[in-house]
Amino acid sequence: MKIIKIPKWFQLLFPSIIWRFKEKEKIIYLTFDDGPTKELTFWILKELEKYNAKATFFCLGKNIEKHKENFHLISKKEHQIGNHTFNHLNGWNTKNTNYFEDIEKCQKIYQSKLFRPPFGRINLSQINKLKKEYKIIMWDINCWDFDSDKKSNSSKILKNIESGSIVLLHDNLKSKKKLRVILPKILSHFTKKGYSFKAID
Repeated sequence: MKIIKIPKWFQLLFPSIIWRFKEKEKIIYLTFDDGPTKELTFWILKELEKYNAKATFFCLGKNIEKHKENFHLISKKEHQIGNHTFNHLNGWNTKNTNYFEDIEKCQKIYQSKLFRPPFGRINLSQINKLKKEYKIIMWDINCWDFDSDKKSNSSKILKNIESGSIVLLHDNLKSKKKLRVILPKILSHFTKKGYSFKAID
């Protein structure tokens, strides 16, 4: 079963991690993992620009090196950038030493105080070390844009997003088809309802 909204009880198990924000105003936090890419980053930026929306891009060090022009464009458009490791490492099956070295390798390319673990997989010892240097950002809404299922679940996604939600999307080829459906719907639907889209500080 695909869980769109992370249950609050589960979020409470890991209080050192930021899953969502308490907001009195109508604000949504869109986040994009894995970029930048040659094929999709520019399109994402153009869609965001249509709605004067700001977002947070959790970039891979290896992709920053491959697509420097698009990476600089993210920053130029005043979006926030976070560390997503250099090589997209899974914290559950990577030795801590190697995991921290990979994060630092990405950090040397771009300095950020935001970190998101690839796959959302991180162990307690990694959390305890990283929380001293970073805000560890997860999400409360998973759009499953990377999933091979043909359905985009757009209606469920729109139903579950609320003020303060951190929405997980992806800037990668696997997600390209679904993202092109989901992102415009989120931006249009919530703009009409008076929401704004902000980057994570």
